[in-house]
Amino acid sequence: MAKQPLKLGMIGLDTSHVVAFADLLHNSSHEYHVPGAQIVVAYPGGSPDFELSISRVEGFTTKLKEEHGVQIVDSLEAVAEQSDAILLESVDGRVHLEQLQAVVGYGKPIFIDKPLTLSSASAQEMYDLAEKHNVPLMSASAVRYAEGLQEVLANGESGGIIGMDVYGPMAIQPTQPGLFWYGIHTVEMLYAALGRGCVSVSSTHNDDHDLVVAEWSDGRVATLRGNRKGNNQFGALVHREKATQFVDVYANPKPYYASLLEKVMGMFTGGEVPIDPKESIEVIRFIEAANESRETGKKVYL
Repeated sequence: MAKQPLKLGMIGLDTSHVVAFADLLHNSSHEYHVPGAQIVVAYPGGSPDFELSISRVEGFTTKLKEEHGVQIVDSLEAVAEQSDAILLESVDGRVHLEQLQAVVGYGKPIFIDKPLTLSSASAQEMYDLAEKHNVPLMSASAVRYAEGLQEVLANGESGGIIGMDVYGPMAIQPTQPGLFWYGIHTVEMLYAALGRGCVSVSSTHNDDHDLVVAEWSDGRVATLRGNRKGNNQFGALVHREKATQFVDVYANPKPYYASLLEKVMGMFTGGEVPIDPKESIEVIRFIEAANESRETGKKVYL
């Protein structure tokens, strides 16, 4: 007998990933179709004080309901009850802890879209909750899994990685302060390459740009440039022992959110959580520290 597809629940219909994931999962003729699951139930959510959240809920809810046949429910608990695994997509990192608290007790695997949360203390609390309830929990930026980045990281012919320079767009959203909104994408690129172990960050900024210098415990140094003017694309230089590799995030036509969804589905179908929880917590602490340095102009130790 053919294996039945997983029934996925979705929480927070206020991000483009809502429709993107539905298209990848439901459309078998999609070039990058991700098989094995269907979104069957969703809770719209939305943050009234966050324009880029509340203004998008109605449109994405309508698309899920009318184009994909998803049942729309009025509680987080109803999503958890009717699903095998949960995509927590709310674009507002402030609400993720409360939403997780409502559904983690159902024991279903959970993916939380970026940012996981807006403080390292709540990040730790979230992973503690997941461990308590034996729930696989993953959070990541899609850019972490961009094929152009992953191909460079897999090519170790020039030796170990000794540092990295990353850049990308960094719009500022008051409800998701500093690097939490778009800066998190470049932070996740750093961690995909360098892993855990950052000890300090120093940040400077003006109206158009941010620059963060970060040092790892083993002496590796990295920089992160966030642009509000000029280049609006992601990219990086990976410095190895014998050469420097350019990361062309756009070299491969496969969307990074498709590569991300494949990782999520691997976890949902019994695989390991692809990112160490300690790394996901450190990503949030890195941003927290960079934001503090951004305000004070001083070096901050993680």
